[in-house]
Amino acid sequence: MSKDELRLLDFWASPFCMRVKIGLAEKDVAYESQEEGLFGGKSDLLLKSNPIYEKVPVLLDNGKAIVESNNIVYYIDDKYPSPNTLLPSSGMGIWKSKGEELEIAKKDFIKILKKLEGAMGDKDYFGGDNFGYVDVIAIAMTSWFHAYDVFGGFKVEEECPKFGCWIKRCLKRESVSSVLPDPEKVYQCVVMLRKMHGIE
Repeated sequence: MSKDELRLLDFWASPFCMRVKIGLAEKDVAYESQEEGLFGGKSDLLLKSNPIYEKVPVLLDNGKAIVESNNIVYYIDDKYPSPNTLLPSSGMGIWKSKGEELEIAKKDFIKILKKLEGAMGDKDYFGGDNFGYVDVIAIAMTSWFHAYDVFGGFKVEEECPKFGCWIKRCLKRESVSSVLPDPEKVYQCVVMLRKMHGIE
């Protein structure tokens, strides 16, 4: 793949862009980086590629824009298969499979969440009484749970009520609610990924 085919609209200090760049490096994918001057104006390409939020990162794959760092990392992991999987395979298995494979992926996914519930114990957060590092890492993945619920035919909050309560507790924090993408938007992204894979 030539560098011109994959372009990242980037800002050097953005941790969200760093997340994407780490993912691309782990997959050993060549790309062109276009630095955005967030303090001195945004490029027309950024405004056209992400017209709603006008934010980086944006990954352009042959001109097709993928926005939000979580979505981009999922996209990278899916498009560039390698032994180094960036994301838990059970979650991906829910939307990528059918029949028996789907059931296995669902069971594995719920098992992981139950382990996380156990790790939390009786506390409100993984770090205890205060929202902390593990919560920051884990909550980012939950914006995909709506898609898992729809394609998996289950509800996370019913299978793992304690984890469901933790998600709601985290979403009350402005730091979380202002950053996490709309689950419906993520669901539409997954619909697109399923079409790309020929999954009905």
